[in-house]
Amino acid sequence: MNTPRNIAISIAILIGTFAAWEGLARGLNVPAFILPPPSNVTMALYRGFANGLYLSNLYATLASTFLGFLLACVIAFAFGVFVALNRKVEYFLYPYIVMFQSMPKVALAPLMIIWFGIGLSSKVVSAATVAFFPLMVNTIVGLKSADEDRVNLMRSLAASERQIFWMLRLPGALPFIMAGLEVAIVLSLIGAIVAEFVGAQSGLGMLIQSMNFTFDVAGQFSVLLVLSFLGLVLNRAIAILRRRILFWSPAERGGLEPAQAKGDAA
Repeated sequence: MNTPRNIAISIAILIGTFAAWEGLARGLNVPAFILPPPSNVTMALYRGFANGLYLSNLYATLASTFLGFLLACVIAFAFGVFVALNRKVEYFLYPYIVMFQSMPKVALAPLMIIWFGIGLSSKVVSAATVAFFPLMVNTIVGLKSADEDRVNLMRSLAASERQIFWMLRLPGALPFIMAGLEVAIVLSLIGAIVAEFVGAQSGLGMLIQSMNFTFDVAGQFSVLLVLSFLGLVLNRAIAILRRRILFWSPAERGGLEPAQAKGDAA
């Protein structure tokens, strides 16, 4: 729960971690090119934002992440619906999808560069490829979790398959789909960064690679902090969207059943 006490504890843990890191790095005389102290990382972070270097590359990474995420959402949802509602399709195609997911995406990144170039397209495809599978699986599981008794009841009332989908299957699958979105948004960021490592004209991944060549370890740590914070913000944004969409779900009300929630409100 986001109470002032819990927020204060989280901030204290963060400050304590950085203080311990600073003390160990300086007390043990660790070379800065191996493990720079947080003070050096903070200075590198300040310089990166002050001269606009981080912002320009951050925009490139965000564009790849969002476009890849949207592409993964469209394809994964369409394919998930197609597989969940057709057992033959699931039987014949799902094993191949699992095989494709088993391949390391880092190994696919060079092929993405060859096929789509070093521009935005390769980053978008890479981000979508990484984010596709968890979202598709959650969509399939959610759609197949519909209560068969309710499905049969709607069919006995002459409901069409389209009506059953929109009124029963999809609402019941929304918690699963939203959980998949929370994972997919972070994986999209990872996919974009991996593609930028291999070949890019801009982006935070490209920036890390260039700093690696100049042994700017403090700069690399500062970019990693930016990526960590960015991943947290993206995940929290989807979590807020989930609470907005699933306002009717007991899980979003602290685990209370609807009747209990009404009783507490009274």
